[in-house]
Formats: sequence, C-alpha cells, structure tokens
Amino acid sequence: MTTTHLVYLNGDFVPADEAKISIFDAAVMLGDMVTESTRTFAHRPFKLEQHIDRLYKSLKVTRINPGLTPAEMTELSLRVLDVNLPNVAPEMDVWLVHNISRGLSVAGADPTIQRSPATVIIHTAPMVLTDWARFYTEGCHAVTPFSRAVPPEALDPRIKNRSRMAYTLAEMEVKLIDPQAQGILLDIYGNVAENKGGNFFIVSEGVLKTPPTRNALAGISRATVLELAEQLRIPAQIVDFQPYDIYTADEAFFTSTPYCIMPATRFNGLSVGDGAVGPLTKALLQAWSALVGVDVVAQAQSQLRVMSDKVT
Repeated sequence: MTTTHLVYLNGDFVPADEAKISIFDAAVMLGDMVTESTRTFAHRPFKLEQHIDRLYKSLKVTRINPGLTPAEMTELSLRVLDVNLPNVAPEMDVWLVHNISRGLSVAGADPTIQRSPATVIIHTAPMVLTDWARFYTEGCHAVTPFSRAVPPEALDPRIKNRSRMAYTLAEMEVKLIDPQAQGILLDIYGNVAENKGGNFFIVSEGVLKTPPTRNALAGISRATVLELAEQLRIPAQIVDFQPYDIYTADEAFFTSTPYCIMPATRFNGLSVGDGAVGPLTKALLQAWSALVGVDVVAQAQSQLRVMSDKVT
C-alpha cells in the first residue's frame, strides 16, 4: 500500500509535493495544454476509453505529440488509479486528470515548434461534491454573463484545453449577480452554448433539448444523458435555443463529469417551470445512479452532512 499521493510525470511516479514542471513549460508560457478529467464511481473509472479518445482527438488537432499511444496512456492511467486508490475511503471517489502540454516553450517567432518531449501529467484528486450537493434537490440559479463564448471560428470548443481565461472571466460576471449562480455562456448570435465546465439541457413539453457541439464541448456526460433518455424513451433534440426558451422551459439542468446532472430551477432570477426539480430530471438522475451503481445524489449529500457536522 502506498503512503503518499503519487503523480505520473514524464515517465516517473513521484509524490505530489515533488511533482514540478519548468516555468518555461508551454502550459505556463502560453496556456498550451490539453486536458481530460474522468471520475470514478465506487472506485471504477467511468467511460475512461471515451475520455482517452477525446484526449487524443484534442492532441491531434493541436499537433501535440504525447509520445504515448492511447493504449499506453490508458494503461498508465489505470496504474495511477491503482497506486492511489488504497488511500481513498470506500465512500469517496476521485478525479483522474490528464494534462499534456507541448513541452518547453522558447520565446521567439514560432511558438508552434515542439522543442522538447511533451509534458505528460496524470494525477488523481478527491471527488469533493459539497459545492453542488444542495442543488440536486433545490436546483441552482443559472445566469448568463455579458461576455460571450469564444466563437468556434477562433477556437473549436471540442478541443478540451487548459486555456480557461475566457470562462473564468465570464464566471466572475455571473458571481456578481449571485455568488452561488452557475453560468450559461451564449454565443455571439445569442444561442445557448455551454457552461464553464459542462453542457446544458432544457425540457420543454416533454422533449429534452441540448445545443449542438458547434458552440460547446462534446461532453461525455452530455452523451450519457442522451443515451439514458433513449433508454427511458424521452424524446430528445440537438437544437439551437436561446434564453427565451429557458425562461419558458419546464425543466433545465447542467451536465458535467463531477456532478453528472445538476438541476437548475431559476434562470436570470425567474423560476424555471414551477421552480422545483422536474420529474424528467429526477428520472435521469435515478437512471444515472443505476447505470454506475452509486447513488450520485446521496454521495454528494453525505459529504455535505460530514462537512456540516465538522462545522458544528
């Protein structure tokens, strides 16, 4: 059994507090890094193959050579989990995170040249769900910032990358309205795009709707919801919609790796539907829990209770 959190870094397993990269790494100099985040359920990685596949699509488009095949990356990822999971409580799950940069960056005329082997980082982190736990039953407040999503003509959102300044600034605008609000970015035409770290759905007259991936990351959680909807015989559409359609929807929710499905019961100050978590959202949450063998709502809320007990 290991006694410390180990990180895979460029060919070695090192203690987390010793895992360091150069200040001249492309990730630091240029934000030139692609990323993936998988989570476990009952200590088993969920859809790791799909995450690795998406990672390698991002690597191909960004022309970063990781020096590893997808099979080798998968094997290393499972090894990182194996060495760290013995130190994780049975009721706790973890992130499995991949960060891969172009390597060392030298200031000059051509930033595209890969001047060293890629920097490859794989690590785990506790899956802390307390920030989202109460939203499963209360729903969150969804708010649109005045900043718009980066147009796909500038940067395709399907490239999952660590250059997050645009998302962070937009989220700051959202928090000015409500410190607990969750942002919904619109594109330059006023269509709903995505959240800073996830996708968005509405339910209107029994039909589940989510935007196309032209303006949003092709989310694996998004795809899972569409699969579950098909199993539950909930009609679904991939279609553009605008704020008006959220105001007048019956239900709304976000999807993302950590929380899976996060209900939204208010939008820009107005109630969505009757202001309660809707029946289709609840059905999809139950179906997700059945799929992974973990009650995702109970897991998050148990963490919140533990935190509350510590405070009192």
